[in-house]
Amino acid sequence: MDTAMRLFRRHGYEGVSIADLTGAIGIAPPSLYAAFGSKAGLYREALDRYTALPGAVDGMAGADTLEQAVSGLLTAAIRAVLTDERGCMISTGLVEGGAVQQELARELRDRRLDLRSRIADGLSRWLEPREAGRLAAYLLAVQQGMAIQARDGADERELLSIRDEVMAGIRARPASPSAQVR
Repeated sequence: MDTAMRLFRRHGYEGVSIADLTGAIGIAPPSLYAAFGSKAGLYREALDRYTALPGAVDGMAGADTLEQAVSGLLTAAIRAVLTDERGCMISTGLVEGGAVQQELARELRDRRLDLRSRIADGLSRWLEPREAGRLAAYLLAVQQGMAIQARDGADERELLSIRDEVMAGIRARPASPSAQVR
């Protein structure tokens, strides 16, 4: 599963063939189909494994301030996209596909929406729900952009400068007077 996950992460869903998968895993195509039903079935299982890895949202844990939470989120996202595979399997694995992949593309959209909701939940400690949702959408867009930048070869210094620009905006935000700290 780790091998399939790395291949899909590095090349995206459509960039990996059955031959690539079976060759890397060391199994025959009938064995892959027997175990997973299809390439999409293997991709779903690889996504589940990828989702279980430490990710950007984990960077928010233990934050005492909104600034710490956002910085932790983006720093963890940078670490995640700067692996050998470069990028984010959920953000860049399959945004659009042919008619055959539309169900899988919808599932990935749902995973991205879930990620945005989890970020908003983490931010709601400092922000009203509507404001947390807006900031979460923005931060997810930044994360997705950083994943693409990493895939295009951006290094840590470049990605940290993006984080620093976001942090300048966070520091400049007016305090949310009605937010309740839990």
